Amino acid sequence: MLAFDVKAAPVSSLKSSVGLHPTELSQVQDYDMFGYGQYQMGNGLPVVSRYDLLSRAAGYTAPKKRAKLASFFAITDVHITDKEAPNQLIYIQQADSVHGSRMTSIYSPVISYTTQMLDATIQTVNALHDQSPFDFGISLGDVCDSARYNEVRMYIDVIDGKSITPSSGAHLGADTVDYQKPFQAAGLNPSIPWYQVLGNHDHFFIGSVPVDADPSLGIRESYVSDQVWAVGDVLIPNAAKSKPMALPPVIYDIQASIAGTSPVTLNDPVTGIAGNTFYMGVVDGSSPYGAIKYAGKKEDFASPPKVAADPNRRALLRSEWIDEFFNTTTQPKGHGFGLVPEALRSSQDGFACYSFVPRPEIPLKVIVLDNTQLETDGSRDIHGHGFLDEVRWRWLQDELDAGQVNNQLMVIAAHIPIAVAASGSLMEWWNPKGQNTPQQNDPNAIIDNAVTLPELIKKLQDTPNLVMWMAGHRHLNTVKALPAYGDAGQLVPEKSFWQVETSSLQHFPQQFRTFDIYFNSDGTVSISAINVDPEVADGTPAATSRKYAIAEHQICQTPLRSNAPNVQYFPGTKLKVDSVDPTRAQDGSLDPSIHYGDVEGVPYCASYNAELFKQLTPKMIEVMNRLI
Repeated sequence: MLAFDVKAAPVSSLKSSVGLHPTELSQVQDYDMFGYGQYQMGNGLPVVSRYDLLSRAAGYTAPKKRAKLASFFAITDVHITDKEAPNQLIYIQQADSVHGSRMTSIYSPVISYTTQMLDATIQTVNALHDQSPFDFGISLGDVCDSARYNEVRMYIDVIDGKSITPSSGAHLGADTVDYQKPFQAAGLNPSIPWYQVLGNHDHFFIGSVPVDADPSLGIRESYVSDQVWAVGDVLIPNAAKSKPMALPPVIYDIQASIAGTSPVTLNDPVTGIAGNTFYMGVVDGSSPYGAIKYAGKKEDFASPPKVAADPNRRALLRSEWIDEFFNTTTQPKGHGFGLVPEALRSSQDGFACYSFVPRPEIPLKVIVLDNTQLETDGSRDIHGHGFLDEVRWRWLQDELDAGQVNNQLMVIAAHIPIAVAASGSLMEWWNPKGQNTPQQNDPNAIIDNAVTLPELIKKLQDTPNLVMWMAGHRHLNTVKALPAYGDAGQLVPEKSFWQVETSSLQHFPQQFRTFDIYFNSDGTVSISAINVDPEVADGTPAATSRKYAIAEHQICQTPLRSNAPNVQYFPGTKLKVDSVDPTRAQDGSLDPSIHYGDVEGVPYCASYNAELFKQLTPKMIEVMNRLI
């Protein structure tokens, strides 16, 4: 494990003698002065055996493993970022201490090193594969930061082992600055097939706004413009100031903020910055520290700042993004999207759900589910929620039913996890029309979720061959049990399943996971889910990325050991909210199944290794005994 010092709380003021305030995150040149980013290798993270979903958990002894059913790796939230693009939101992180300073998804110095960290990860995967072969790999979405053509191409090209140009526009610093220099990617071992999941950042502007929802905003044009754009602070909530967008979980009116017509203005108590419209800035590629330029209040600029335009920055539609995965030299062609049935391709532009069987002789099916929002849903809030329209919901039910009938174990691979995100977090299951308080419904939404969270979980639990839901999105390493209960309140082990989240490769802890699934001698399956730190060589751009990721956490201290209480009311109000998790009481308690690692000598651990046990049905045990 990586061990480093973390202060009790972030620095509270600007220009402090003890460290940097979160709004000063871009002052990379001062990191060494304050000791940010320094770490040492600590003790390893143990693997915890989890028997929560077994009726005989008390006194249970781990059985003998009879057969390995699958071995694979999962990466997620790579967020390849064109940091020189003219339409970013960098300045909000510097200006807004209340809502933006810890929102490192809009700015962190790690954005300059995303291709190099992915390359280091692929090299680490190859080394592990040489020791014990993987059956496949899967990427759980958000390969792009903002649905740009050049972002998805760099992502695929790194995995394909091509020459990478990690800059854009005028390619400033390409000869002198480490993160700008072209490099030869190692490429994934060609014997490993890899599959792709769609994430919200892969088809929304900064993962939040449909590019073409309101053409008058000029979002699509801003991608390829030579002018740095000026917009409002999109992270100021509209609560109590912008009707009818006033109540959680509908928190923002992003389109009004981008248009500069929001009645909410920034008047920050720490930075002293006030105003309604700001130039958002870009990374100066000629700067060795990735300095930010062209950022500030609009009225402070005599004319709009300019950058070199680049057509390769263009925004992609869902279908165009999917098409890029057919332009590849690794296997399989399309990386799963070639398995999408033609009828479904024609029924919905950019349909991104499919399933595959990694090993034909093993009855295990991976269901790849697109559970991101639609561009056409009408909402003006951030598009980070879990969602299924009627087409995808019917497809998922059919896949689950077919797997059950065909006696297949099943794993769902989706971008967005379920039953872990609190109401108002913008990552919870979307419920725009059915809130407990009607005034909380999304006034702009023109489509509803096809399934509520309780209905979804019931269907999953009524599919006893489902063993795991795996996801990314939240940049966390959370492992959670979803137990099923009978009418008398007793645990029903066969209907229970696990959920495993994997952290981002962009932000600390910059890890991926390996998974090994076993059939055991007592009729259980066990899933070994292990966090892996990419191997980075000293002095390389990937090593700098790790340093900056650690520094980001030391400065901003974004919570990475999340466990949302299942509250009945939105905090500080009497507004009833949906249950975070229908499998447990809505009484304000934390989830007892969520744990994180604790390692002696490691002050902050955001990782978790576990072996997760699941009881099979008698029918499935019979099937497995015949095969193994």
